[in-house]
Amino acid sequence: MKQIHLAAHFPGVNNTTVWSDPQAGSHIEFSSFAHFARTAERAKFDFFFLAEGLRLREQNGLIHDLDVVGRPDTFTVLAGLAAVTTHLGLAGTINSTFNEPFEVARQFTSLDHLSGGRAAWNVVTSWDAFTGENFRRGGYLPEDRRYARAKQFLDAATVLFDSWQQGGDFAHRDDFFDISGRFDLPRSPQGRPVILQAGDSDEGREFAAAKADAIFSRHATLAEGKAFYADVKGRLERYGRTPDQLKVLPAATFVLADTDAEAQELAHEVRRQQVSGQTAIKFLEQVWNRDLSAYDPDGPLPEVDPVAGEHTVARGRASVRSHRDPAATAREWRELAAAKKLSIRDLVIERTARQTFIGSPATVAGRIDELVQADASDGFILVPHVTPGGFDVFADTVVPLLQERGVYRTDYTGPTLRDHLGLTRP
Repeated sequence: MKQIHLAAHFPGVNNTTVWSDPQAGSHIEFSSFAHFARTAERAKFDFFFLAEGLRLREQNGLIHDLDVVGRPDTFTVLAGLAAVTTHLGLAGTINSTFNEPFEVARQFTSLDHLSGGRAAWNVVTSWDAFTGENFRRGGYLPEDRRYARAKQFLDAATVLFDSWQQGGDFAHRDDFFDISGRFDLPRSPQGRPVILQAGDSDEGREFAAAKADAIFSRHATLAEGKAFYADVKGRLERYGRTPDQLKVLPAATFVLADTDAEAQELAHEVRRQQVSGQTAIKFLEQVWNRDLSAYDPDGPLPEVDPVAGEHTVARGRASVRSHRDPAATAREWRELAAAKKLSIRDLVIERTARQTFIGSPATVAGRIDELVQADASDGFILVPHVTPGGFDVFADTVVPLLQERGVYRTDYTGPTLRDHLGLTRP
């Protein structure tokens, strides 16, 4: 039976966190990160995952409420967590669009040394022009150029990771970088940090097949998960890789209660708290690609049609580009709203349901196991709706049931993140 991999995602820029819950804590104080990570380690999770926060979330040039203001720097948080954990992997999202290979390679090599071989790098491209304004280069890269830069960025960083073994000197030249010198850190305990990748586009899947150790996915249902799993794993052979060298880890949320019926009721309450009226309008704008701020979120869907293109709401925004045929999506949503008498907010709640696993601990444990054994995933990146204590009940109730099934570790078997994921040292 396949062994299940689990990771804990500390939510960042999002509308997942229910701030009105009395147990919701700070996203700035270190104690929140420490509690979250210690719970994940107690539950024998593979790694703690922290998203990058280079921007305040905006749409139509205005800041809105899908944001956490004041998120501390990723490396600072992960370095602090290295001191209060002993086995848990420490994964950080660092983008390849605005950073430089030498700086990032040095930071991750440092983290891998400080943590004893537990560092992971989630390589992403930064997709919006708004973020670019924070940086000297500024500007905006279209999707194909972002991925080209990401590939060459990772190639350059890999040269740096490996250079100490070749005497420390390095040189790398391509379309984006022309760097040479001497790397100033020894090779780290894992050789290189574990490489994670989060893209779902064809370019993202190909990048993961060529370069990544694990790929995140938004496909957490059985049919969609199996299709994504087969597609990504099927690309590995052309790069001389085997299926066990890339883990597929969809993002997933959960709502637990004593019974399935109670969990369903709680999930409904959580969704109402996650999707405010403003949030609903912002989600709808990502399909309509136009300013809808004048519409009542408790009223009907707009009669106007979506605007074609990706530049109106937020240039380059992945959530805008993901709707390949906005007009068709709008027709589908109007039909659904008419049939069920849904307001804008009701429709967004229905169409953006975030609770992947809902039920009693036994139900949730069974569903997770079912999806992994069916090759819909190799495990999950779990996101709670309350931080920092949202994993406590999962650790205490679901994890023991997975252990009883024999599909989840009862203790760590090695000191490094590569050990946890069953990956060899390069």
